[in-house]
Amino acid sequence: MTSFRDFNEFYPVYLQAHQTPACRRLHFIGSSLVLGIVLYAIIYNDWWSLLLAPFAGYGCAWIGHFVFEKNRPVTFGHPLYSFMGDWVMYWQMLTGRIAF
Repeated sequence: MTSFRDFNEFYPVYLQAHQTPACRRLHFIGSSLVLGIVLYAIIYNDWWSLLLAPFAGYGCAWIGHFVFEKNRPVTFGHPLYSFMGDWVMYWQMLTGRIAF
């Protein structure tokens, strides 16, 4: 397992693991579902619904990796940096810096 000094060193490796548009789109869908679930939980005071968030987020992302990218998700080796990378990539896709 490769070690990284910080997130800035990790993020280019993270992006290399997300080269196919289908994988990135599934990450975007999963992250959007997570945001929707969190919003739902807050609005309806339904904290049990938060149990769905990991399945929505990771489920979509892992389908993207195993089916389209054909690689092992980096979250297995670097869970915190990978979580951070998901949200940075989400923002960059949302703002047009990274293509869907």
